Amino acid sequence: MILKIENASFGYGKDNILKNVSLTAKKGELVAILGPNGAGKTTLLRCMLGFLKWKEGKSTLDDKDIRDIPHKKLWSSIAYVPQAKNFTSAMPVTEAVLLGRTSRISFYRQPSEKDIRAVEEILSRLGISHLENKLCNEISGGELQMVLIARALASQPEILVLDEPESNLDFKNQLIVLDTLSELSSQGVTCIFNTHYPAHALSRCDKALLLFKEGNSIFGDTAAVVTEKNIESAFGVKAVIGEVDTDENTLKSITALSLSDGNEVRSDDEERIAILSIIASDFSQGERISELLHSYSRYLIGRMGMPYKKAGVNIINVTLEAPHSEVDTLLHKLSLINGVSVKATYAKKEGSF
Repeated sequence: MILKIENASFGYGKDNILKNVSLTAKKGELVAILGPNGAGKTTLLRCMLGFLKWKEGKSTLDDKDIRDIPHKKLWSSIAYVPQAKNFTSAMPVTEAVLLGRTSRISFYRQPSEKDIRAVEEILSRLGISHLENKLCNEISGGELQMVLIARALASQPEILVLDEPESNLDFKNQLIVLDTLSELSSQGVTCIFNTHYPAHALSRCDKALLLFKEGNSIFGDTAAVVTEKNIESAFGVKAVIGEVDTDENTLKSITALSLSDGNEVRSDDEERIAILSIIASDFSQGERISELLHSYSRYLIGRMGMPYKKAGVNIINVTLEAPHSEVDTLLHKLSLINGVSVKATYAKKEGSF
């Protein structure tokens, strides 16, 4: 199932908030939508799902215009999680989450034990079982956000769309949500979400759409879209994208330094020799890794791999000479594969110590 936005524009008057936006979300992809306040992130989701009508262009599901798909059929495949501030129901949490099962329950049938167990499992998975008997209008905004996500998961969607799912959440619950989205995407669910956190996009997402206040946008591989230059252009701040080493991976971090003075951020994108060290603990991912490396074959110098059966892992070392941005993008794509640890080592520049 492929969800697309095709050359779409939207505005309330003569001026368009969104101009000629395009996006493609394939099965199992995790896609982030980024942009400053007022750039139209929520509006884009509402247009994409048919709540608002595009002025130009369209949204399609498997090449069929979303507005031409019968309501029941469309929402049996897609689940939408709005911002918690738009939800004020006084129903118990368990009942609110059970509403997500309506696409699985016939009109005249009561929820079964299977439905109730599914809800209990989702509440446990998200760490909110303690809320099951509370009323939705009596819990915090962060707790309500988790309940709305649970309701969406209860419908077992093929496509999950979320409007700022990390809003009002502490670090722990942000991590639970991001881990859940990563797990769902690895299981083939397409996940699309708005976020105020570029670092979340870099650490988790296959693709990113960056919106600018002028209505323009950039869509593509996350590492190519979320760059220091693009962040300065979109948000008006100078930022540094750095790296944090863990035992398993090199993670990206973003730090805002100052308001932009309008000068262009220059990036060093010369060709570099690099070695990517890959440890894959999931043998079933071997074909996916090979396909990804093959797509970068024009840069490859050499590749060595061996299974280490005692530890149940594959060890792969890849040497390539490529622009820093290409190495960065490949590193990012590999890091998103389930069960893969990867790091890059660059050759020293001439004249460096």
